[in-house]
Amino acid sequence: MTEILTVLIADDHPVFRSGLTALLATDNFVEVIAEADNGQTAIQLVEELQPDVVVMDLHMPEVDGVTATRRITQSSPHVAVLVLTMFDDDDSVFAAMRAGARGYLLKGSNQAELVRAVHVIGSGGAVFGPAVAAKVMDYFARRPPATAFPQLTEREHEILDLLAEGLNNGRISARLQISDKTVRNHVSNILTKLAVSDRAQAIVRARDAGLGREEHPRS
Repeated sequence: MTEILTVLIADDHPVFRSGLTALLATDNFVEVIAEADNGQTAIQLVEELQPDVVVMDLHMPEVDGVTATRRITQSSPHVAVLVLTMFDDDDSVFAAMRAGARGYLLKGSNQAELVRAVHVIGSGGAVFGPAVAAKVMDYFARRPPATAFPQLTEREHEILDLLAEGLNNGRISARLQISDKTVRNHVSNILTKLAVSDRAQAIVRARDAGLGREEHPRS
């Protein structure tokens, strides 16, 4: 016999909580055992009730959803967090993933998808909506190999990747929203750490390592 999954819903909108509770109640193997209207309450209820799944909004009062997710997954790693939010920007997606969320869906996902996601992450799997999955795949496709240039910082890796794509300092500055001077300093550090004399040599080494996979017109 399939075990019943216990669920806690954390969202500051009571109408949305009620609707989601009603939806999950249609599944005989899911039981909503508590609701929270802020992140702090969610953390306390998880500690007390130990649900199988927490459905977590990101923007809530007192403690935001990312912080609540991090604290829950640290104190109760067996509790699976499914983020359900309106926000699909990169910062929100990757902050939630780094905090330990096992799933990320957007409000507006169809009802069957929501119920299925609860079952999947409650069984130890991971679920990401199509738009979010595309962001994750693109990130890992573009991310430099972990063994490439370990002497560089994360920012230096990012700038070296853009150099290898053919961007000049001005375009790198605009892309990363940092000053030209900061870019120049990073480039200088990159040349030193790679033991090369100029940008051209750095670009050759970067492309040999698989960086700069997208070509951009020079300007």
